[in-house]
Amino acid sequence: METTDAFAGLECVDCGATYDAEAVSHRCPDCDGFLDPSYEYDAIDLDRETLADRPFDSQWRYEELLPFPRESAVTTNEGATPLVDCPDLADELGVERVVIKDDSRNPTGSTTDRGASVAATAASQHGTTDVALASTGNGGQAAAAYAGRADLESHVYVPSRSSFTNKAMINVHGGDMNVVGGRFDDAVGAYEEGMGEHDDWYSLQPFETPYRHEGAKTTLFEILESLEWEVPDAICYPTGIGVGLVGAYKGATELRELGLIDELPPLYAAQAAGCAPIVDAVENDRDEHEPVDRPDTICGEIEIADPPAGSRVLEAVRETDGGAVATEDRDILESGVRVATHEGLELAPSPAAAASGAWELAERGEFDGDETVVIVNTTAGNKEGDVLRSHLMSQGV
Repeated sequence: METTDAFAGLECVDCGATYDAEAVSHRCPDCDGFLDPSYEYDAIDLDRETLADRPFDSQWRYEELLPFPRESAVTTNEGATPLVDCPDLADELGVERVVIKDDSRNPTGSTTDRGASVAATAASQHGTTDVALASTGNGGQAAAAYAGRADLESHVYVPSRSSFTNKAMINVHGGDMNVVGGRFDDAVGAYEEGMGEHDDWYSLQPFETPYRHEGAKTTLFEILESLEWEVPDAICYPTGIGVGLVGAYKGATELRELGLIDELPPLYAAQAAGCAPIVDAVENDRDEHEPVDRPDTICGEIEIADPPAGSRVLEAVRETDGGAVATEDRDILESGVRVATHEGLELAPSPAAAASGAWELAERGEFDGDETVVIVNTTAGNKEGDVLRSHLMSQGV
């Protein structure tokens, strides 16, 4: 494999065993735990001035903190998305500044492109021919796109409730799409069956591959660099499986290790009240989440009843002095509409949970008035514009 100089290999987050990334690609051979890329940070020479001199052109500008060099990456210049000031929202929340990290401007319209790029690069370097995953929609579209760019066959399992845009584009990118049942768990079951029948398929499932959250951490890098390395008071992430939050936490600890920041930004998991296992665990001070028996939310992208890396998501919010917040679907949809109306930015229902969560935190009195709050928009609103318009019509607009 062609890797970056400081990339040391893979480490099991459960038992601590380490492995050569060329020999091991997914779960820990000893305990079946999740693997995480590790680096020799003393070998990384990266400072603010060096980054300032580089073009803001893609996530691969941070290649020292990624497993693979830019020249070997499967990329469509994902990343380098804007941080947009939202003064009207700041006034409504009663804080000094609100900015939206608009990751909807990635090539396939969602933040999942970042992880798909790194994971597809790993798959290509491992010499596979076929990749597979279960997805609520966006991840499947991204995987199909990057698999096509790498000349790999993709097999994507999605629930029927996935948006029409996601399903259409999986096919357009050449993916083998399998629509299974109505919920994400149904898609996971079918994916596992497919993997069992094809031992040559390479999994791109979040956390099964060590590389999806590795790409996701670059969102955090860009947020802090765009804020001129001033750590914000809250970063609100829409949270389902938790790839974004786990990646953000790892990215923040790396920046602190390198001396680029002095403290970790508080990370907040924003969920829908109809499926909020992380929020429930935080509110009840549990180290592990409990699966949701009957998930029920319009926010299909974050309707994950039993997130596989829930303990890592909980670690991310607790170790950063962040938190977790859940709001009702009607408030989430209303937040998406308000952001579009007043700021011109389009949030799909699931990332609108992050905006709704920020409003809820403000109403609870979490902010004093001088804070900088970051809302992460993970998905383009036009992927589910019909859902937002239906909400408007139900309000008589």
